[in-house]
Amino acid sequence: MRALWQAIRQDYAAHGYDGFRAGFRVLLVYRFGQWRMAIKSRLLRAPLSVIYRLCERHVRFKYGIELPYTVQLGQKVVFEHQHGIVIHGAAQIGDGCIIRQGVTIGNKTLLQPHEAPQLGKRVNIGAGAKILGKIVIGDDVTIGANAVVIADVPAGAIVVGIPASIVEQSNHGS
Repeated sequence: MRALWQAIRQDYAAHGYDGFRAGFRVLLVYRFGQWRMAIKSRLLRAPLSVIYRLCERHVRFKYGIELPYTVQLGQKVVFEHQHGIVIHGAAQIGDGCIIRQGVTIGNKTLLQPHEAPQLGKRVNIGAGAKILGKIVIGDDVTIGANAVVIADVPAGAIVVGIPASIVEQSNHGS
């Protein structure tokens, strides 16, 4: 329970201490969804699961952000804007990432439904970007607006375009 409140406090701070921001509310439901799965007793977990499903559907329809509790989500992730955000349940998103409106983080093909991207720390994702398939995005990457990323991106890179290509590469970590 302590870890839940710590994560919520960090999410609250990351969203400018504004409990009315859509991103914070979505993360609040996400954190609750994860917490309830740690309850061993199915009898105790069942009513919490009903509450989670109702809240998850509410934030999904109201704010247009799909964030399943199965996503491996780091701390201090910010949903900068709302609507049109879809995140695959098997995705991994590192600490301090920024996600804007219209972003999809998902699988590339229906033939491989469980393959999803893995994002490092502090990835900055522009509006409308699509990150697809079982790929790895390194730390401190910037993904331009409307970019379609279908291949691994090394740490410190800036990528833009369809398909995304590297336009700048820092000497990250050296």
